[in-house]
Amino acid sequence: MSADLATAPPARGTLRRALRLLEVDRGRFLLAVLLGTLALGCAVALAAVSAWLIARASQMPPVLTLSVATVAVRAFGIGRGVLRYVERLVSHDLALSGMTTLRATLYTRLAAGRGGAVLTLRRGDLLARVGADVDAVGDLVVRGLLPAAVAALLGVATVGAMAAFWPPAAVALALCLLLAGVVAPALAGRAARTSEERGARARADVGAEALALLDDAGPLTVAGRVPEHLAALRAADSRARDAVDAGAGPAALAAGLGQLAVGAAVLAALVTGVPAVGAGLLDPVLLAVVVLTPLAAFEATSVLPQAAVQVHRSRAAAARILALLDDAGPGDAGLDDASSDGPARDPAARELPATDLPAAVLTAPGGTAALVAEDLAVGWPGAPPLVRGLDLELRAGRTVAVVGPSGSGKTTLLLTLAGLLPPRGGRLELDGEALTGGRALDRAGARLTLTAEDAHVFGTTVLENLRVARGDVTPDEARAALVLVGLGPWLDAQPGGLATLLGPDGRTLSGGERRRLLLARALLSPAPLLLLDEPTEHLDTAGADAALRALQQAARTGSRGVLVVTHRLSGLDAVDEVVRLVDGHVAARGTHAELLARDPGYREAVRQEHEDEA
Repeated sequence: MSADLATAPPARGTLRRALRLLEVDRGRFLLAVLLGTLALGCAVALAAVSAWLIARASQMPPVLTLSVATVAVRAFGIGRGVLRYVERLVSHDLALSGMTTLRATLYTRLAAGRGGAVLTLRRGDLLARVGADVDAVGDLVVRGLLPAAVAALLGVATVGAMAAFWPPAAVALALCLLLAGVVAPALAGRAARTSEERGARARADVGAEALALLDDAGPLTVAGRVPEHLAALRAADSRARDAVDAGAGPAALAAGLGQLAVGAAVLAALVTGVPAVGAGLLDPVLLAVVVLTPLAAFEATSVLPQAAVQVHRSRAAAARILALLDDAGPGDAGLDDASSDGPARDPAARELPATDLPAAVLTAPGGTAALVAEDLAVGWPGAPPLVRGLDLELRAGRTVAVVGPSGSGKTTLLLTLAGLLPPRGGRLELDGEALTGGRALDRAGARLTLTAEDAHVFGTTVLENLRVARGDVTPDEARAALVLVGLGPWLDAQPGGLATLLGPDGRTLSGGERRRLLLARALLSPAPLLLLDEPTEHLDTAGADAALRALQQAARTGSRGVLVVTHRLSGLDAVDEVVRLVDGHVAARGTHAELLARDPGYREAVRQEHEDEA
């Protein structure tokens, strides 16, 4: 997702789409509007009855004449607090349930849709979208739509009641309510439109930079990049403050108009009411009611400027969320699988004795698949292709390694083969169907799995981390997979075994242990095709050789296709084919032995690697 997308003006209909995703219950919303109107109606009635009671009491009538008004004052005072409390319960429950629904929809669509939706997002930006942005959309119900509906109903009812006492004052009140309830919010909304669109991106940048500093403090300190990120954080925070300041002037003007409207309504009531009392057209006691009631009537409109700001804030947040959902695709395929514990497995495989478990672990429950690329060009959208003219075939029982120096396009190739980036040219097919959008991409998640170099390790148990690949992994299968990748001694040394809790993002693991754990997770995946980015990174020569042998065993014993992207050449004698990339094209291909015999560049790279390890 580009920054331009986050800062572009939201399209028409954005809020309507977001509200549909909230699945707001209209009946409960109308109940909240009714309760809010009654609560503020009690406030207006309290002001009117209190004004009448004070004015009438000044005439010293019999006490019984005031008894009804006295009881009404108490009733309206209590009713206002009780109704406001009940309205808050209903409206906040409605908004919070809508946020839960939207957040669950977002998680489900991201999990079932195209992974490329989040590929270019920083973690802090993604966190802002599933966190603060979802909250901002939910706040639209409580802080935007509800106050507007309540203010409209209450305004009509108050003007109608005032018309029964003194029509000129009712007309003045209606005009002043329009000034406070329409003109002032319009000014506030106009100011908020630009500031919120700028502020949404700035707040996302603040979250992204802060998270980067917190999560990667150690590596950033070693690399000397902490000052750079601190400067970026300060700049983002400054942009967020500037966005708020940009709307401060019009917002202050809107607030001032609200107060001006209150004063104008009271003044109009006095100017028209006092002569009417002198002419005998208006009762003196009712003059107090006509003058003081507007003070309470404007309580509903006083929150509308902020409601207008909330509308634009929610609209900007909704645009960011919907952009993420649209990038993820419809996400319909795979939702049923996501709600289950995982793909069905052969019951006999569960009953295999421990000595036979590795073979059962290596077998893909999802069957076989074939990934074919012809004259493939790969690269990031909007940038020149990094690799051109690549032919590749990955089928069950076959192991392929793609090697090359850093920056040669290996990871970009892997992301393209996984369907996360669109091909820039050539042909890419999975099981005979083009791997470019549509249902082919939806099914790709069940046919192939990608383990990225920085794949996440969750702050939970070892077993639950392995169940990320397949929800029905048994403890015996998990243990067998860990033994297969060389983590058997490590597992035996853990006090909780498979129940051992790992730190956030695997920080309690060494680099090699983390890499082996991710490899075990990949082997437990039900997908018949495995795409692995740097699976031997942080491993010594013996460990790297053992990892590649495990992958070869997965290909031959488990009828899987395995593609490894790596810059290390140690242990590649275990793979069926090595493809060497140089300057964006295939420089050589063949077995490890063949490349050693006829490719001087490959032979020199292997020699240099051995010298470095020695």
